[in-house]
Amino acid sequence: MKLTRKEIKTLLKEWESAWDNHDLDKVMSFFHEDAFFENWTGAYAKGSRSIRSAWENWFENHAGFRFIEEESFIDETVQKVLYRWVLEWPSTEPGHENKPEIRKGLDILHFKDGKIITKLAYTKTCLEIDNKRFLLHL
Repeated sequence: MKLTRKEIKTLLKEWESAWDNHDLDKVMSFFHEDAFFENWTGAYAKGSRSIRSAWENWFENHAGFRFIEEESFIDETVQKVLYRWVLEWPSTEPGHENKPEIRKGLDILHFKDGKIITKLAYTKTCLEIDNKRFLLHL
C-alpha cells in the first residue's frame, strides 16, 4: 500500500497532534511493527514494541512538550519525508530547569504499507533558552 501525497500530509498532521497530546498509544499507531528508530544520540530501537519501550519513560517524565512543523518535503514515489520541526518544552538543562526551551531538528521518515518503517531523528547541537543559545549536554 502506497500513500498519496495528500494522505502523507494528513498522517503527519495527525502524528504531530498525537505527540502534542502526549498520546503514546496514538503515536505508536503510525508505526509499522518492524519499524526502526534512531535518535539524535545514535541510540536506536528495532520493532514497534522496542520503540514504545524506549519512549515510555520520556512520555511519562517530560510533560508540556510540543512539536511545531516548520516544513516537510514529501516524496510520494519513494514514500519518504523530511520533516523539519521545533520542539518547545520545559528545559531539563542544568541551571535552566523548567524554563521554556526550544530545540530544532528534523526527522527522516520512510513509509511501508502506510506506516512509518524508519524514523531517523537529528537535532541541532544547540538549544535556546531566554533567547540565548547553549550547547546541548549529552
